[in-house]
Amino acid sequence: MYWMRPTLVRISCTVLVVIAQLITVSPAAAAPPPADMRMPQASGTPAASATTPPQPPATPTVTVTLEMAVQEALEKNMDLLAERYNLSVSDTRMITARLRPNPVLSVGTIYLPIPGANFLPTVSGVGPTEYNGRVDFILERGGKRDSRIALAKADREYAELGLKNTARAIILNVQSAFVDVQVAKENLKLAQDSYHAFQVIVAVSSARVDAGDLAQVELSRIRIASLQFQNAVQQTQLQLRQAKSKLQLLMGRTAPMDGFDVGGGIRRESLDQDAAQLRTLAQERRPDLKGLEAAQVRSQADMRLQIAQGKVDYTVGAQYSHQRVSPGSPASISLFFSAPLPILNRNQGEIARAERESQQWAARLRALANSVDSEVRSAYEQYRTNKQLLENIETNMLTQASEVRSTMEYSYRRGEASLVEFLDAQRAFNDTMQSYNQARADYARSLYLIDSITGRLEGPSK
Repeated sequence: MYWMRPTLVRISCTVLVVIAQLITVSPAAAAPPPADMRMPQASGTPAASATTPPQPPATPTVTVTLEMAVQEALEKNMDLLAERYNLSVSDTRMITARLRPNPVLSVGTIYLPIPGANFLPTVSGVGPTEYNGRVDFILERGGKRDSRIALAKADREYAELGLKNTARAIILNVQSAFVDVQVAKENLKLAQDSYHAFQVIVAVSSARVDAGDLAQVELSRIRIASLQFQNAVQQTQLQLRQAKSKLQLLMGRTAPMDGFDVGGGIRRESLDQDAAQLRTLAQERRPDLKGLEAAQVRSQADMRLQIAQGKVDYTVGAQYSHQRVSPGSPASISLFFSAPLPILNRNQGEIARAERESQQWAARLRALANSVDSEVRSAYEQYRTNKQLLENIETNMLTQASEVRSTMEYSYRRGEASLVEFLDAQRAFNDTMQSYNQARADYARSLYLIDSITGRLEGPSK
């Protein structure tokens, strides 16, 4: 074994020299940022600082919290803005419901003479010419106007609950997209750290090749592995950009902003309620459940209106008549009353239709109540599973993966482990950290899902 000592001494000295150089070199030179993937310039290339034009100022970073993202989405989201028009439509229906029937004005004349027809009242006994003016009023019966107003109010309440339910869905989508950005940032940081750490290995291996202690083919394999880590950085950068674009779209922004970023940690608190308590909260607060209850009330108001429509309305009128006679010009007033005979049409079809719709809404309400119970149970089981998975990774996997990676890196630098063993340890560590980041994201999403299923429209308590 004595013949190995000079080799180990040379390797140790080479590693110490390289590490000292890496420490003294600036971070930008030792580990170039992954965003700049340019190959190193060959020796002899003139410095570009004298000829490079001045760079434009960097885009300022605007950090958005979850509360800010949700608030902006509630104000600017296109789907929610379209849903708000239902409230305006309901207000116009209320205006229509409050209106009363217009009176009817009739103007006419009779006994007009035809030229050349020898129209003489004294001879024919017809005439003289008479001018009439008549006004008719419709008297609504059966409480039609009150029924229209009640139906319009029910429409308004149903539209409000529909808007709240749309807002509930948008809030959940924004929260999920916000978590996507957070986990994408964590994965990017992991990829960058792995790339920077491997750059040190590349430098150490290059020094060992120069010292004759490592084969050139081994260095080529290391550089290929470095390119793989470099590709991983680019992929995570793309995922982060896509996640940011999706979040900004949900926030109602027409074009993504370059300096957009999110702030705050991934949600991690535990629930205080069990599944039974969550079901009770969902039954009390879900806007879609309350919306179906309002729809059932609306259908009952519609049925009352259709019953009122089956009642006949009275029409009363007054007429003023004036005869064109000289001298004297007599005038008279006539009174009228009319009502349709409800023999054939008593609005039977619309009454039956409203009654069936009321039964239909009641069936839909029962079905949705059962669906809500199932959603709560499923979400609670998802929460428990994600919590156990996250705790298991934190307790049993993170420390071991980090220790194995550190040990294999140290052994590889000393020449006691192969490149394959070191790469396996590095990839196992990266897989573990990615699983940890995904578990944190899934746990946060399960919390937001429970908030949405139980009808909690505001964000989590601080």
